[in-house]
Amino acid sequence: MGNSEVGHNALGAGRIFAQGAKLVDLALASGKIYEGEGFKYISESFEKGTLHLIGLLSDGGVHSRLDQLQLLLKGSSEHGAKRIRVHFLTDGRDVSDGSSVGFVETIENDLANLREKGVDARIASGGGRMYVTMDRYENDWDVVKRGWDAQVLGEAPHKFTNAVEAVKKLREIANDQYLPPFVIVDEHNKAVGPIVDGDAVVTFNFRADRMVMLAKALEYQDFDKFDRVRFPKIRYAGMLQYDGELKLPSHYLVSPPEIDRTSDEYLVYNGISTFACSETVKFGHVTFFWNGNRSGYFNPELEKHVEIPSDIGISFNLQPKMKALEIGERARDAILSHKFDQVRVNIANGDMVGHTGDIQATIVACKAADEAVKMILDAIEQVGGIYVVTADHGNAEDMVKRDKCGQPLYDKNGQLQILTSHTCHPVPIAIGGPGLAPGVGFRNDVPDGGLANVAATIMNLHGFVAPNDYEPTLIQVVDN
Repeated sequence: MGNSEVGHNALGAGRIFAQGAKLVDLALASGKIYEGEGFKYISESFEKGTLHLIGLLSDGGVHSRLDQLQLLLKGSSEHGAKRIRVHFLTDGRDVSDGSSVGFVETIENDLANLREKGVDARIASGGGRMYVTMDRYENDWDVVKRGWDAQVLGEAPHKFTNAVEAVKKLREIANDQYLPPFVIVDEHNKAVGPIVDGDAVVTFNFRADRMVMLAKALEYQDFDKFDRVRFPKIRYAGMLQYDGELKLPSHYLVSPPEIDRTSDEYLVYNGISTFACSETVKFGHVTFFWNGNRSGYFNPELEKHVEIPSDIGISFNLQPKMKALEIGERARDAILSHKFDQVRVNIANGDMVGHTGDIQATIVACKAADEAVKMILDAIEQVGGIYVVTADHGNAEDMVKRDKCGQPLYDKNGQLQILTSHTCHPVPIAIGGPGLAPGVGFRNDVPDGGLANVAATIMNLHGFVAPNDYEPTLIQVVDN
């Protein structure tokens, strides 16, 4: 299954790199994760403090993976951690809604095995990923604050003595994505695992975007996004470094991939002016991830990045048009201004509304995306330009779960089982426009062409030869 970050890395870099999950797998399998500076740093807290593990409890493989958490629990205990607390976020977005109960039961079993070996290991808090902790691009700091209150302060509106019971009970009022925050308490109604001075904290997600805000709250002395009440003196490390430009966090267990020589860097260096735009939830994708996990500009005189604020505080199916038309208008204006050689946008509706599982809202979302695309293509027609339309992964094109024969699955009540995750289908690509030179067409000798082939294709359309280590271009010039 693809995801947006890896997809935009490939689209922009023209090559496929070992990414977060793969890097973590290799480090865990070899044991090198325990030899690195990051683990050595947090292990200094093991003698007297608690190791806290915070992240998404899921086998979806998009932000984190359950088996990696299991290996980290085992390895940390074998390397000196005597007291461990897990603060989990339930998924229901990259995996089936309701699957959280099984994941919690699995981790509870692992923690019980550690307790038998003399390790004080317990679940301390939880909540749903879209309501607790895992906001991104500073869209809604209240999401992070709910997590902070539970994880650091040990305070939440719901208290339970058992995490499986907590998830089952709270699922009566919300789905996995939006479970309210809760803490686990002892027989005296006292939280079993608040983060305090002298503790170690690891955020075990390998994907960056939904950990950056928490990383800032855990690491920055000067912080004004919400009242932290307490700012414990801890040793904090990410599974990876989540923002290379900000050097955040400053300590991490696995070194990130080195993505160099992206297509935008080449083009800007050769005088190509670019305009990149999306709304908040995808703005980082057409800038940071497109440019190899790098913030900012290569040349501010030739580049302009525009972020349109996403709606906050509501589920996307309640405003399914999102900011598609605003993005379309900004792109249209940039094209018609004749100031830019390349205009790059991400229209997020099909993905973000698709994740909600609301089919009717997703239809509205796709219609809004169509309107925005038409606005952009009309502008391309006016200026004699070229368009490239593709996607980083699938989602809205298939919203029901299917059996191995491709037939829809139904639940015990005869209702269709809704699919909220990305799909594994290939994505289309369309290239055209009045500026396309005569005889340009798709090659038929790149049978496995994918997202990484798009960078060389775009460089060719700008009149440049792509570096020879890029995945090959998708186009050729043929005689009529």
